[in-house]
Amino acid sequence: MNVVPGKNGEHYVPYEERKGAESIVYFTRDLSPEGLLKVYDKVSSVLEGKIAVKLHTGEKDGPNIIPRPWVKELFEKRLQDATIVETNTYYEGDRYTTEQHLETLQVNGWTFAPVDIMDAEGTVDLPVRGGKWFDHMTLGKDLVNYDSFLALTHFKGHTQGGFGGSNKNIGIGCADGRIGKKMIHTTPGSDDMWDIAKEEFMERMTESTKATVDHFAGKIAFINVMRNMSVSCDCEGTAAAPVVTPDVGILASLDILAVDQACVDLVYAMSEENRKALKERIETRHGHRQLSYMEELKMGNRKYVLIDLDNDQKRIYPQEVSKDLPEGWTPDRYQSAAGRLLK
Repeated sequence: MNVVPGKNGEHYVPYEERKGAESIVYFTRDLSPEGLLKVYDKVSSVLEGKIAVKLHTGEKDGPNIIPRPWVKELFEKRLQDATIVETNTYYEGDRYTTEQHLETLQVNGWTFAPVDIMDAEGTVDLPVRGGKWFDHMTLGKDLVNYDSFLALTHFKGHTQGGFGGSNKNIGIGCADGRIGKKMIHTTPGSDDMWDIAKEEFMERMTESTKATVDHFAGKIAFINVMRNMSVSCDCEGTAAAPVVTPDVGILASLDILAVDQACVDLVYAMSEENRKALKERIETRHGHRQLSYMEELKMGNRKYVLIDLDNDQKRIYPQEVSKDLPEGWTPDRYQSAAGRLLK
């Protein structure tokens, strides 16, 4: 079968050009443990039984991951019996083997809750319904041991994907480190493990995500934290590019496409100075194909109602959020900027 990737992944589609229904996305400017609890409570009703929490635990001493104390408080107050889930990496680094991964978890302080390296003891294949690249995806074996799933995502740039939202967190993060990730990243027989890029990469990654999202249908929720948004993925750890995009807030939804699209819209609503680095990273990697392909696979809606949890749950628009963001962002301005955002 001759499969051809889609096009226009470098093209941003304005809201008024989108079609379909609107999903609900919750938003708070409150970048704190309290803010995380606030958005979690809006989507937590679907989480039951044995809960898996997929987050990027980071390379050793990675500076940009979701702050560990925030996640610890969420577990202590809302997710006492939940488990952090991860898989080993495709590249050789601090999380390549299970032993290395466990050591890195200790270094980064993920010691307050159980952590399941889901591919430590093997893999499981789940179907990809309606995919054009795959009919199944190979994932960490332990994924199917859970009843419900929370994607707790640090939204940022990504070297291959352009941006890393809930789609990337699940699609790459649940694929096992040797088979599944290779299916996404590498053409069979290629000497370049990263040879798949742009639209084809976005589509393969999204099909991987679909396998997990379909498995947990009706029992899955998504939280994106827009903070410390380097153009680099958390996989790059201390080598990540400097943060030059201002912090925004935390978003949550039961619709994976809507929450990732809302984050991208919030970036595009920024001033040219503030959005330049992340916008360029998304467009040069053709990252918008993540969104259009999720729509084609009927994974959610590109239109949404953004609910402002800081202001009586009124509808708010990305342009309204962006006007309050500081200009000329640098990491050393974090404290003062965060205070401004919370006013």
